[in-house]
Amino acid sequence: MASRASRKDVKPAKTLGPLRMIFGAAARYPTLIGLALIALVITAGATLGIPAYFRLIIDRGFAEGANSEEIAYWFRHLLGIAVVLAIGTACRFYFVSLLGERVVADIRLAVQQNLLRLSPSFFEENSPKEISSRMTADTAQIEHVVGTTVSMALRNILMGIGGVAYLFYLAPGLTLALLIAVPITIVPIIWFGRKLRNVSRESQDRVADVGTRTSEALGSMKIVQGFNQEARELERFSDSVEETYQTARRRIMLRSLMTFCVITLIFGALVILMWRGANQVAEGLLSGGTIAAFVFTGLLVAGAFGALAEVYGELLRGAGAAGRLNELLREEPNIAAPARPQALPVPPRGGLAFQNVTFSYPTRLKEKAISNFSLTVEPGETVAIVGPSGAGKSTIFQLVERFYDPQEGTVRIDGVPLTAADPAEVRARIALVPQEGILFAASARDNLRYGAWNASEDAIWDAARTANAEQFLRDLPEGLETFLGEGGARLSGGQRQRMAIARAVLCDAPILLLDEATSALDAESELLVQQALERLMAQRTTLVIAHRLATIRAADRIVVMEDGQIVEEGDHASLTARGGLYARLASLQFNEPAVA
Repeated sequence: MASRASRKDVKPAKTLGPLRMIFGAAARYPTLIGLALIALVITAGATLGIPAYFRLIIDRGFAEGANSEEIAYWFRHLLGIAVVLAIGTACRFYFVSLLGERVVADIRLAVQQNLLRLSPSFFEENSPKEISSRMTADTAQIEHVVGTTVSMALRNILMGIGGVAYLFYLAPGLTLALLIAVPITIVPIIWFGRKLRNVSRESQDRVADVGTRTSEALGSMKIVQGFNQEARELERFSDSVEETYQTARRRIMLRSLMTFCVITLIFGALVILMWRGANQVAEGLLSGGTIAAFVFTGLLVAGAFGALAEVYGELLRGAGAAGRLNELLREEPNIAAPARPQALPVPPRGGLAFQNVTFSYPTRLKEKAISNFSLTVEPGETVAIVGPSGAGKSTIFQLVERFYDPQEGTVRIDGVPLTAADPAEVRARIALVPQEGILFAASARDNLRYGAWNASEDAIWDAARTANAEQFLRDLPEGLETFLGEGGARLSGGQRQRMAIARAVLCDAPILLLDEATSALDAESELLVQQALERLMAQRTTLVIAHRLATIRAADRIVVMEDGQIVEEGDHASLTARGGLYARLASLQFNEPAVA
């Protein structure tokens, strides 16, 4: 994989090249860019116009014999320039800020769109919390680059170029001497810039760590408080904050030193030139207004070049942020539809088949989750999969939904290999009820509609009724419009599970996957959920993972797994009589003696 968001050994950007992604996103809005540039040119021109009018005021308005009307004339013009400068600055701020927000919104959308294409294996190797921090901290840095830094860079470049041109007009000799000092400032910029690149990228990583720690602790608050680990979590967070601070301190120190060197060199050269200029005024070679304008313009030019040093550091941070986000944008899914996907049969039959399947998870390639696994499930058949933890039961579900592809063997739905079909079409024929009812921070209606987003009101209530969820949904304060909280926190475990079943009912898929759907429920909730499941399973091909063997006694077939392989197969009675692994599991749960 190209990116490893959870690792800290990602090479930082060595140039400003990653900013091309930002400029590409901004290029889609030429009108905003054009208006911002016009405002930028106006403000730069107005700023340079101020010393020019100071020169005229000193040389003409204060000249011997000048009357009040002449003085007023030049000051009115100076006031007009100030008004133009104010309007241009306001317009520049509005357009560049708007452009920055628009670019950030587009980048966030593009990154999220690509993330939603990636398979679960990517998120095994890359922390979702780390990725989430990129979507906040890094995009905030990009917004600052587009909305402020680039604008400042262009403004200072225009000021520098225009100022130098005006200085040549005023005093060519003094200007040449001034320009000799400019290349000297490039040396510290390059040297400090190399140091800043690494520290800037490290600073972004440390900020991301803080976001990860915060999200992790707050998302597990009941566990943290339940085990009295508040102090421990505060210590971990404090360590991350301190690392962030120390890294930022190094970055700030480098930028401060760079700024000090550049400004000292430029203003030192400027003072020397002013000294020479004062001597030329005394000799009558320059007018008072000219030297005043030269000094004023020189200060603007020096300030512009000095600010470019600071701007360069900001651009480097933006390049680091852009590079991190660009990694996510470039990531390609390893589970994708083939160029010419094979269509699944219509109408669907719901047949499933595993043929000599061997699979290892990407993060544990040396460990086989399942090995040489073969199983055929006929349409409409209910097959239960049981076995100890780590036997490979959940892996079967992961392969059926094509979240992963096996390293060996073939998985088929209705005779079509999954690798030859469109994953979206495969998943459209599957409904999943997970071990814990996963709900979103949204309304009850939206959580139910996840199974079929365009479902009608009647269909939603029919599904709720089938799942034994109708009564508690009607009792909610705002009915289906009730906000359920983060992860459905306003509902009990049994209610969340029945919501998950109702969602699967709405999906109306021919294949049903039940992943220990009643394992975490009390007796009353389990009874309600089991009744709902029986209605849901009717006339569907069903794979059931269960630790509670009482829930799968009526299955058409029970497959017993151990170490990634099928070790037994049959119904409850025959497996119990056989005296194998299933019989031992049954004896522990039902107090039935295992047959020797």
